[in-house]
Amino acid sequence: MQVRLVEITKALLSQIHAIDRTCLGGLWSLEAYEREVCSPNSYLVGIMSPENVILGFGCLWSILEEAHITILAVRPEYQRQGLGSYLVWGLLKAAHDRSLEWATLEVRASNQPAIALYQKFGFTEVGRRRNYYQVTGEDALILWCKGTHTPAFGKSLQIWQQDLIQVLASKGWVAQI
Repeated sequence: MQVRLVEITKALLSQIHAIDRTCLGGLWSLEAYEREVCSPNSYLVGIMSPENVILGFGCLWSILEEAHITILAVRPEYQRQGLGSYLVWGLLKAAHDRSLEWATLEVRASNQPAIALYQKFGFTEVGRRRNYYQVTGEDALILWCKGTHTPAFGKSLQIWQQDLIQVLASKGWVAQI
């Protein structure tokens, strides 16, 4: 099945919000997503199926020279198929294309699959926010990926792209990159 990265528009927000409720417990409201779509400093991207169904999405904020990845989610029935990697790659490519110097994010300290995903793309732990997640009191790890604006990072993106195409193909996906 073919999939492609698309910039999220207002017409797709109900799908994004449904994924948020399912995967993240309603972390952001529909109004918050509307603000993201309208903000020139936000990049909200989704993975679109041929049937115009969003399978997952991510968001980054451009803050000065920083790309702050704020959210990432894939529908549960499509997890562990390489789609999360596709989203991270797309967000990092956007950071590179915008000449942002580094990317950062927070992740639950217990979320080992997500941590491994981010590490695959060059993120390293640089700190910890104690009791960051209000509902559980869990700590967040602060991860950074430096040099996203450099030509060397652009070459890494090309290598990751080739690996990503192969991983997705092994799971039955054809990625339009």
